[in-house]
Amino acid sequence: TPYRLSPWSRGLGIGHYIVIACGLAMDATAVCLGTAATGRARGGRAAFRLVFHFGLFQMLMPLVGWVLGRGLVGVFHTIDHWLAFGLLAFVGGRMIIAGLRHHDDEQPRSDPSRGWSLIALSVATSVDALAVGLGLAVLDIAIWLPCLLIGVITAAMSWGGLALGGVLHAKWGNRMEVGGGVLLMLIGLQILVSHLRG
Repeated sequence: TPYRLSPWSRGLGIGHYIVIACGLAMDATAVCLGTAATGRARGGRAAFRLVFHFGLFQMLMPLVGWVLGRGLVGVFHTIDHWLAFGLLAFVGGRMIIAGLRHHDDEQPRSDPSRGWSLIALSVATSVDALAVGLGLAVLDIAIWLPCLLIGVITAAMSWGGLALGGVLHAKWGNRMEVGGGVLLMLIGLQILVSHLRG
């Protein structure tokens, strides 16, 4: 079929999957870094929620895309970048507004590791993984190993992002609030621009 680019494309090895997983994990890692740097997600439980959900969504999204199959590849590629941009812009905008309003800890700030913010971030950082699943289905490649590697590597890199963000927060404090929100919006913009450029 025209979708099968070459015999090599159907024989991807673990090394290829690791490279793909690292690429997909970059958005989640950057979000974790920005979230921890603002001091919004504090403590082991908040870190666990972020790492667990980011890893879980990144693991499940390729499976969802693979199940959907080649029929929806064109349809999904017309909206995935807008979805990611909208979700990240929304959460990032909230962080920026909160940072401009509160310059100290007088009032509690929302925790992005809970509720709808957590779901929005998890979906926004994993829509590319859904597209990868669609691509693997088109190439008739087994999905279980890629899903597992993507999930585990995303969780590990997200944890690293949280650790680095915690160091930045300890050094710069609440001044990272606006910066974290801007970072989320820039990630969303980068996703949008890269997809629009093809």
